[in-house]
Amino acid sequence: MGSFLDYTVNGLVIGDVYALLAVGLALIFGVANLVNFAHGSVYTIGAYVGWAAITYLHTPFPVTLAIVALACAALGALIERLALRPLQGRARIAPLLATIGLSFVLDQLVQLVCSPNPRAVPAELPDWRIPIGGGSIGPMDLLIAFVSLTSAGLLYGFLRFTKLGYAVRATAQDREAARQMGVNVDAVNSAVFAIASALGGISGLLVGMYYNHIDPGMSFQATLKGVVAVVIGGIGNVPGAIVGSLILGLTESYGIALFGTTYRNLFAFALLILFLVLLPNGLFGGRKVIDPEPLTGSFIAPSRALKLPASLVAALTVGACALPFFAASSYLLQVLTNAWLAALVALSLTLVSGTAGQMSFGQAALMAIGAYASALLATDYGVSPLLSVPVAGLAAALIGTALVFPAFRLRGHYIAIATLAIGEIVGLVILNWESFTHGALGVTGIPPLSAFGYEVTSARAVYWLCLALLVAFALLQMRLINSHIGRTLKALRDDEVAARSHGVEISRYKAIAFGFAGFGAGVSGAISAHLFSYLNNQTFDSQLSLLAVTMAILGGMGNILGAILGAVVLVGLPEAFRFAAEYRILIYGVVLLLLVRFRPQGLLGTV
Repeated sequence: MGSFLDYTVNGLVIGDVYALLAVGLALIFGVANLVNFAHGSVYTIGAYVGWAAITYLHTPFPVTLAIVALACAALGALIERLALRPLQGRARIAPLLATIGLSFVLDQLVQLVCSPNPRAVPAELPDWRIPIGGGSIGPMDLLIAFVSLTSAGLLYGFLRFTKLGYAVRATAQDREAARQMGVNVDAVNSAVFAIASALGGISGLLVGMYYNHIDPGMSFQATLKGVVAVVIGGIGNVPGAIVGSLILGLTESYGIALFGTTYRNLFAFALLILFLVLLPNGLFGGRKVIDPEPLTGSFIAPSRALKLPASLVAALTVGACALPFFAASSYLLQVLTNAWLAALVALSLTLVSGTAGQMSFGQAALMAIGAYASALLATDYGVSPLLSVPVAGLAAALIGTALVFPAFRLRGHYIAIATLAIGEIVGLVILNWESFTHGALGVTGIPPLSAFGYEVTSARAVYWLCLALLVAFALLQMRLINSHIGRTLKALRDDEVAARSHGVEISRYKAIAFGFAGFGAGVSGAISAHLFSYLNNQTFDSQLSLLAVTMAILGGMGNILGAILGAVVLVGLPEAFRFAAEYRILIYGVVLLLLVRFRPQGLLGTV
């Protein structure tokens, strides 16, 4: 009973911290109709600001709390004004992608300024515990509960009794009607981002004090936990975000008690998928219908796509094939080999998101499935890579489609959240299924690529193999897009309701898109595994999925040649500037922000 009470208290405390994070996300979504993926970065910055105040200024806790709140509020207002307000009136995917780019930039800046090393956040609190029924409660537990309840009370009073609070509620209910009644919607947006960011920063500080640990990589998981809590309670519903946070905290705590710490996040994301499939509007979201507007359908270039002459494309292909004969160093071939493998992933994404209009943040999971399938077949069962690689592609296509199939009825932000969660679940299953995947130790001694008894190990041979696979996959995808299947996928992207009214079986065609894309990403992952010779659950993480999104947008959504160009640029250029390797993620974030702002159609235009 004592252990049960301890886990319950821990779950409620963590739920209180999540609530501060989730309430901010709910406020932003309610007013701006946006899932803010940069919110976790603000949470991290709040933790580091608090650490700096305690370490260098030796401020007492109330002063530290005020410094964190003010700094993060200013940062939130700055984000809204400089990065998001210029995108008003754009397609709904534009601000979403902008927040992803912002998260890249902010996380990298924190790492550059504060170093990647974790920090300890001291909490100068008395060392005592209050025994309760065999369990106990400490001063940190009470402090977090006090701060969370006080923040919730102040927020309630602000929304319920102040003039600006009325304006926030009016904007959340009907943005255009509020504007017509004289509400300064821009000022409301700025205030909401400031309040949400202040709450997020306080949440980061409390987490750092509770665990006595912060690091620059904590932002992504924080964003995901906040999104899970918001979905459970109902996106845009502030009381629901609080309830969802407590449910999430208790679920994680009891899951740790029963199965161990490695299952903590698995339970959280499984809960997210369960709610998205069975109750997508959450516990307090009402019975309203999910927004029918697709997230990527309106992300179409204002100008025509740039069409390269077939002769030029053929000449470039021949030149790429002949390059190994003239390359003086194998290093260039290795860089371009990585670019070809990345292009396979970008092609898979541009089909799903650009052609079919289903925003997917889970391509890295498909690579992981393909990589593990081929690696395990080769190492544990002695299957030749000549057979294991295509089998791995099929495994990624079938398993990936099966995993995302329950989410096919979701639209807009929901499908993006679902694919991101599924990607995380795949990595966590790989981590915890030790008897099959070797768990955290990973797969070692993966044999090199081979065919008919000959090993494909030279830089030239690997280069040609990857290039041939890329060309073959690009031709197949071009054939698919130009067929009736491709035209149907574009119809789904542009207006799913109209497509359904014309008798299109929606789930069937989505499955075709995800299956074809899964095969390409799975083959890319499988070949990567044989080139790396080692594989673990962190080899293909969610950051790789977001990088694939950047590649697809850089080239042009739905554009086959654009996806290849985007991969070459984002993989090749950083290698050309290896002296600035530590700035690579920062460059990716800036590129994504500039694209969304000034060239949303990409370099070659969307198709």
